[in-house]
Amino acid sequence: MSDQLNSIYVGIDVSKLSNQIFITDFNQSISKSFSAPNNNHGAELIETNLLSFIKNTQFTHVVAVLESTGIYSAHIATYLSASEVLFPYHIEVYCINPKISRNYRASFSDMDKTDPKDAFILADLARVGRTMSMTPFKGSQKLALQRLTRHRVHLVELLTKEKNYVLTNIFLKFSEFGNKDAKFTSDTWSKTAIAILEEYSSPEDIINTPFEDLVVFIMKTSKNRFDNPNEVAVLLKKAANASYRLDKAAYEPINHAISSSLVIVHCYEDEIKKIDKSIDLLMKGFSHHEYLSLRSIPGIGPVFAAGILSEIGSIYQFDSEESLAKYAGITWRKNQSGKFEADDTKMTKTGNHYLRYYLIQAGNSVKNYIPLYNDYYHKKFNEVTTHQHKRALALTSRKLIRLIYGLMSKGQLYNKNY
Repeated sequence: MSDQLNSIYVGIDVSKLSNQIFITDFNQSISKSFSAPNNNHGAELIETNLLSFIKNTQFTHVVAVLESTGIYSAHIATYLSASEVLFPYHIEVYCINPKISRNYRASFSDMDKTDPKDAFILADLARVGRTMSMTPFKGSQKLALQRLTRHRVHLVELLTKEKNYVLTNIFLKFSEFGNKDAKFTSDTWSKTAIAILEEYSSPEDIINTPFEDLVVFIMKTSKNRFDNPNEVAVLLKKAANASYRLDKAAYEPINHAISSSLVIVHCYEDEIKKIDKSIDLLMKGFSHHEYLSLRSIPGIGPVFAAGILSEIGSIYQFDSEESLAKYAGITWRKNQSGKFEADDTKMTKTGNHYLRYYLIQAGNSVKNYIPLYNDYYHKKFNEVTTHQHKRALALTSRKLIRLIYGLMSKGQLYNKNY
């Protein structure tokens, strides 16, 4: 209680152009409300006003609360949490889930919704102790980590788009490439498959290449990883024979387009590897206990753990695993009429896109390591006849959220009996 009595509480309602600030003490005996631009000069004004508010008083602590509104709240949260002049007053900055402030606002049923009132709600939320179980804003480290993990998602999406695009040109050039009936390699993007696309300008070139030369080429590009390179060569010639033929004039521009796309694909893959290394380095010392809880789950590596942590922030912002699932947008709306209830219901996808990506990727990985999740995935896969993989993976990820919330909120490590 002594810390509460010696603290001032600051609510900051953030928008793109300006911030509305409300300052009060525990007894609400004094208060101040003002607006400041959402830029460096505005941040300095907030800092100055806080110092003048504290000056010649008994206050020793500053608690600031703002909603997590993406890039608009990042700068002011970072500025205040790193403020040297406010450091003697043990400043703590909390970026909270907007749902927390909305739920708290419900207790003020007759209050108008204005920017000054929104700032008051945030300050009062801190005043009554709602931030005590939360983790303060991590400052520049969290911002840097989030920018890296989000940039990784951006690169992966670009990589996927480019791969899907180049497949259209590959089909035009070599229509049976990757066909199940004549699949000469298990991975369309293996070094051997890419080497074949780059070496041979058309299916006719593959047909006309002596069988022995084709076997030698396969052995060389695969570094002798095939148990039976002769069989691979047979399947490759079979695929080439079954492929459509184009006019010779069409192959050169198509090959040029494929070559260009493959360069882009390799570039994205190299950049993702570099980002992964940077994420691993930046994670050291960040949210140590929460990180250990996540990493203890088989299948969740440093990149997935970092992506989840950078979006969740403090697990204590969420009062249940359901609220975490809603924040990620991994929930479903019912599709029901009378006694009919559809099997195929759409995911809401109204939450945090980046958190949803990392949770679903983690779910896809975890199912390969934990039998319980693998069984659950296949059970859900076999329940329907459409969108089987997407549905089963989303439901498996929803199940994983329960585990993640349980471990992180209790500070526990995974064990197979959990």
